Amino acid sequence: MKRTGLLISLLIIAFSTLTAQNVDDALRYSQIFYNGTARFNSMGGAFTALGGDISSLGQNPAGLGVFRSSEFSISPQLVNFRADTRFGGNSEEDYIYDFTLGQAGVILNLRNNNTTTGLVSLNFGYSYSRTNSLSESIRISGTSSSSSLLDLWAEKIDGLVDTSLYKYYDIADAYLGWYTYLLDTLAGTNDQYGTVYSDYGSFPPVYGQNMMRLINNNGYTGEHSIAIGGNYSNKLFFGLSLGIINVEYENKYEHIESTDEILPSEFKDFNYALYYKNTGTGYSLKFGGIYVPVEQLRIGFSFHSPTLFRISEYVYDNLYTHINGIEDSKSNDPMWYKYSLTTPFRATVGGAFQFRKIGVISAEYEFADYAMARFSTVGDDDYDYTQKNDAVKQSLSSVNNFRVGAEGRMGRFYLRGGYGYYGKAYQSGELNENTSHNSYSLGAGFREQNLFIDFGFTTITNPQKYILYSTSTDTPVANMDINRKIFTVSFGYKFGY
Repeated sequence: MKRTGLLISLLIIAFSTLTAQNVDDALRYSQIFYNGTARFNSMGGAFTALGGDISSLGQNPAGLGVFRSSEFSISPQLVNFRADTRFGGNSEEDYIYDFTLGQAGVILNLRNNNTTTGLVSLNFGYSYSRTNSLSESIRISGTSSSSSLLDLWAEKIDGLVDTSLYKYYDIADAYLGWYTYLLDTLAGTNDQYGTVYSDYGSFPPVYGQNMMRLINNNGYTGEHSIAIGGNYSNKLFFGLSLGIINVEYENKYEHIESTDEILPSEFKDFNYALYYKNTGTGYSLKFGGIYVPVEQLRIGFSFHSPTLFRISEYVYDNLYTHINGIEDSKSNDPMWYKYSLTTPFRATVGGAFQFRKIGVISAEYEFADYAMARFSTVGDDDYDYTQKNDAVKQSLSSVNNFRVGAEGRMGRFYLRGGYGYYGKAYQSGELNENTSHNSYSLGAGFREQNLFIDFGFTTITNPQKYILYSTSTDTPVANMDINRKIFTVSFGYKFGY
């Protein structure tokens, strides 16, 4: 069965409800889980006051002033993502591995005076760090006893004349359902709709179908930090950096419903797939300082300006159905969008205490207000982002993040450990209001005069609730436990003594 007589060959549909540019995307590009060398990671990333590690360029550029020589390091990583889900009386698990470059950088000593007062040294630094791994593989499946995604689609087009559905920008997904006869008008109407589960309104809906959501994400955010920092009188270390942040993110989800029941509509199954890809670049400035009141103590602070992203987005969706023994399919035309996103500023303050040559402990606090993230137009685009920005403001919250790390020295060998708490990003009343992230890390290292090798392990865990869809009467929610394990090895060489 086909809808004929419509001029659909030149149809252009703007997927305003299917695109990203929503609360989750604002958070995705605002939230940072600091990542870098094995030493940096194994100490929980608590380097605001400590410095002396190339990865600190992206956190507190004053850490660059602590260096006494030039240095190069590179840190390959293996990231393991795992998701355990529970939905509709069923449990699933899925995982993915990602081998990548976690960090690479170089420090160049520009000036090193043989003095203890005034400008003691001046350094230039470049560092690349993958600030967030976005690769995920999630599988949700179970039995739905009270609703279907098709009910949401029927509600979206309720009141719209069937032959004009292609004209409306915000029902692109429901249009596919109508075109393939998953939805149809009720008897005697042309603007009220039923689904295959009720034989288009002829009977009460019969649910109990198998429902599956497959989510596959690939991507990352990575920051190039270009910094200059110095040492003044061995009391004050200062630094300034430019951050250039790259975004690469691909999302594909499939929603599948199937039934073994013999329904009057003779519906068997459908598979709806949505794909979108984000690519973009952002810029930010950072400055900071580290003050040494006594030899054993360091106090650090840093400020990160808001990051301004320009993002290009590609969107595509399609639908496959099996009804009355006939397979059918339909897709919407792919579309490109461009938009800007400004993420909030960040501020950190921390302290580090050194126990002679035995070891060091470092702790820090970070503040960020994700509710300040804002979407805006690019070029001649006149799209109004007011509603989406209001949703960000009403859904997201400010966070208080804490990190602590310790390092013990035994001759040329080092043992390390760390912990990080990343606060609840959603406001009270939101579905994920209790979602926070906890990171646990440990590591070891070996250092000669100008060579070093370090190993680090970090695990980041968080619970999460996931809405499959929401109708006026039902909101199916899956419970998830997310775990990321990061294995890092760093190789470094010091030169220019």
